[in-house]
Amino acid sequence: MRAARDQSWLVAIAASLWGVSAIWRSPLAQEYPSVTVAFWEHVVLVLLIAPWVLPAVRRLGSTTARTQLSVIIIGAGSSALATVLFTAAFRVGDPITPQVLQKMQPLIAIALSAIVLREHIRPKFAAFALPALLGAWMLAFPDPLVTTVQSAQAALLATGAASLWAAGTVLGRLASAELNSRDLLVLRFTIGLITLGAVAGLTSTPLSLRWSAVPSIVPLAAISGLLALSLYYRALARTPASRATLAELAFPLTAAAVGLWLLDARLSSTQWIGFAILLVTISSLIIHENRSPRPAVAVASRASEAVPAVESHTG
Repeated sequence: MRAARDQSWLVAIAASLWGVSAIWRSPLAQEYPSVTVAFWEHVVLVLLIAPWVLPAVRRLGSTTARTQLSVIIIGAGSSALATVLFTAAFRVGDPITPQVLQKMQPLIAIALSAIVLREHIRPKFAAFALPALLGAWMLAFPDPLVTTVQSAQAALLATGAASLWAAGTVLGRLASAELNSRDLLVLRFTIGLITLGAVAGLTSTPLSLRWSAVPSIVPLAAISGLLALSLYYRALARTPASRATLAELAFPLTAAAVGLWLLDARLSSTQWIGFAILLVTISSLIIHENRSPRPAVAVASRASEAVPAVESHTG
């Protein structure tokens, strides 16, 4: 029965689709401001979901203030601002580093999920979390004990994006108690587009793109955006946020593979070790949480079952 409920495996698939985004995002980041890339990415996304925008907005209006605030933060922060920071990281970093530096996301999401969703993290969770964080760190830098100014800049931008995505993981599960996965997806992109338009106006960022950018913008939005997040939100309603965010480390694994084979990046021996640690850890987590009678994260299988505990706590 646990295999039918838990969908960590689907989170890992979605995260793998995010990992291929460097194919299109990296060259775009070298030519255009990060706000411009993120804006047009969201334009394509909203065009693809246009028929569902008004119904989703109406349903949002009938939800609680907590859910409405969660959705606004997800759209403005986890979608718009995180995409800007992530794209900017490609300008100062290599094709792999900005993506593998999601190592901070599990720590942030675990803390937030424990506070916001009252997910009970059992001690055995450390057996998965600590090796995963170590593997992500080793994969991030050619020499895990030495960082450069340039890699530190990329790390700061990527960690900022990771923090916003971690908040989105937790708030997305919270909001899924009142909104279905399609509504969350539609509202995330719509609010993200409005936010990016406002940011572009306030910062006087030029939004013009050459037609040559279209073959990169469209698959970036459709595959690494719409398809990946459709799978992600479908899984998130049945997967604890703290468990989901560790499964999301499939993201840097895919990113490293793309960087190596398609973008001419190279890994050092310690980075290969980190790659292997992440792969084993993610696989072990998913198998354990689906088969063990005592999972590492104790939580209701559906977000709607966990919400009353939050409501009674906050009063």
